[in-house]
Amino acid sequence: MNKAIAQSPKNGFVKGLTIIGLVLGALFAGLPVVWMFTCSFKSNTEIFAYPPRLIDESFSLASYNAVLTNPEQLRFFFNSYLVSSLVTIFTLVVGILAGYSFSRYSFRFKNILNLIIIGVQSVPPITLMIPYFGLIVALGLYNSYWALIFTYMVFTLPYAIIMMTGYFNTLPRELDEAVMIDGGSSLTILWRVLVPISLPGIISVGVYTFMLAWNEFLFALTLTKTNDMRTVPIGIQLLMGQHSFEWNQMMAMSVLGSLPVLLLFLIFQRYFIAGMAAGSIKG
Repeated sequence: MNKAIAQSPKNGFVKGLTIIGLVLGALFAGLPVVWMFTCSFKSNTEIFAYPPRLIDESFSLASYNAVLTNPEQLRFFFNSYLVSSLVTIFTLVVGILAGYSFSRYSFRFKNILNLIIIGVQSVPPITLMIPYFGLIVALGLYNSYWALIFTYMVFTLPYAIIMMTGYFNTLPRELDEAVMIDGGSSLTILWRVLVPISLPGIISVGVYTFMLAWNEFLFALTLTKTNDMRTVPIGIQLLMGQHSFEWNQMMAMSVLGSLPVLLLFLIFQRYFIAGMAAGSIKG
C-alpha cells in the first residue's frame, strides 16, 4: 500500500514541481555567478553589448593580468588572507576553550554569560559601527590589522562558542573520566582527546569564521583609511572610479576573491555539514 501511495499521480506531481522549483532556484542563484565569470574575460565595451552574450570571440585574460600585476591590488589579497586567517585561528582557540568550559564545568554567572553571548550574536553589526569606531580610535588601533581582527572576533566568537559548546555536549563524559583515571589533566582531555574527535565541529566553525572575515565590507571600510590596509571587498569597490567603472577588472577581482571561500567549502563540505548538524543537537 505504501508503494502505491509513493507512486500515486499526486506524489509524482509534487515531486515534479519540487524538481522544477529547485532547477529555477539554481538558475536564479547561479546565473549571476556565471555572468561574473564570463565578464571577467571581456572588455568593458563587450560587457554592455546588446544582445548580451556569455562568451565573446575576443576572449582575453587582460583583466586578470591587470589585477595580478598591480601591487596595490595584490596587497588587498594579502590583507584579506592575513586578517581572515588570524581571526579564524584566534576564534577557534578561544571558542574551543570557552566551549569546553561551558560544556564541562559549572561556575557562577554561567547562565548570564550564555545570555550575553547569545545577545551579542543577535545584535545587527551595523548598529555597533559607531561605538566600535570610537573605541578603536580611542585605543589607537585605527587603520591597523588589529582593529579588524578584534572587531571581527566580536561577531565570530559567539557563534564559535555556541557551536563548540553544543558539539562538546554530544561527546560522552566517560572520555574525560577515563583520561582523569590515567592521571591526565583537563587540558590533556581537551587537546588530546576531545579536539581530535571534534574536527567536524571545529572545521565548520573555522570555515564559517573565515567566510565572515573574508567577505566583510562595512567595518573594513570604516576602520581603515589607507589602501595598504584595505581588504578585497574594499579593493573591488575602489575600482568604481569617479568617471568610469573598471567592470572587467571588478569581475576578475570578484572571481579571484570568491575562490578561497569556494575552495574551502568544497574541500571541507562534508565536515562543515556534519559539524553544523552535530553542534545544533544540544546547546
